[in-house]
Amino acid sequence: MDMYQKREIRKNKKMNENTKSLASTNINWYPGHMAKTRRQIQEDLKLIDIVVELIDSRIPISSRNPDINNIIEGKKRIVVLNKSDLADEKETLKWLEYFKLNKIPTVITDANAGKGLKEVIKKAEELMKDELDKKEEKGRIGRRIRLMILGIPNVGKSSFINRLANKKSLEVGNKPGVTKKKQWIKINNSIELLDTPGVLWPKFENEEVALNLAYTGTIKDDVLEKTEVAFNFLRYMLKNETDKLVKRYNLNKEEILNVLQDKNRAENEIIYDIMLQIGKMRGAVISGGNVDDIKTANIILEDFRSGKLGRITLEKV
Repeated sequence: MDMYQKREIRKNKKMNENTKSLASTNINWYPGHMAKTRRQIQEDLKLIDIVVELIDSRIPISSRNPDINNIIEGKKRIVVLNKSDLADEKETLKWLEYFKLNKIPTVITDANAGKGLKEVIKKAEELMKDELDKKEEKGRIGRRIRLMILGIPNVGKSSFINRLANKKSLEVGNKPGVTKKKQWIKINNSIELLDTPGVLWPKFENEEVALNLAYTGTIKDDVLEKTEVAFNFLRYMLKNETDKLVKRYNLNKEEILNVLQDKNRAENEIIYDIMLQIGKMRGAVISGGNVDDIKTANIILEDFRSGKLGRITLEKV
């Protein structure tokens, strides 16, 4: 068996693996502390005035906890579209209008750069103005507005709080679930904030949601096969953001478009060949001239997560 035949067997095996549905994968990323956190949130709600719900601007639906409406029922809420620097600006504005039409006060932020944070404070003060005015009339002056930050892991919650409080008060990292414990933080003379680790649902029954959370790194990289995640992300990009792929990896656009229209080749084969091409161009080559699938997957996903592929919104209104 020559080298070409060995490579074809290896490629076919990889393509077959990537045809498997992620829905068939039993994703159960729900550590015990998350269940405890959910109970704690419901207790802490008795202490606060407004819930500030952080979501990822790239995936505004997938990055929302599906149970949050039940959890915070009756509480005032501000939705924060964070990580806006990584999302398509026009799409983020559409989401802003979407939430406004649903009568949910919403703010666009980039916590890392400190953008939009003052608007969150302004919204909170507006929401509480009538209640505080009534309390002031009764002589109850001086009580701060109490906020609770909620959001699934990895939506930028710790960075958001640190910027808001103008200090490095929380442990921050790129991996989901790094925020360790609850604490009250004084924002200014009128507002204080209770940080609570985000809650993620116990099982991903929707494949699209699972993929979106995997693309953005919310699901830990060791939970799903990284090459499979990158393969599916590449499929999405080829269908929706071809120009960004071509620009980042110096691909031949005309050649890519022609290959995608080739009816004689299976879609998975085409996608995998393009993945190998990207790996080769970025130097992800191992002994024998073969492309390292895992290293290539890391390159593609990291380029998306860091914004090097451009500003991309995966979920449209």
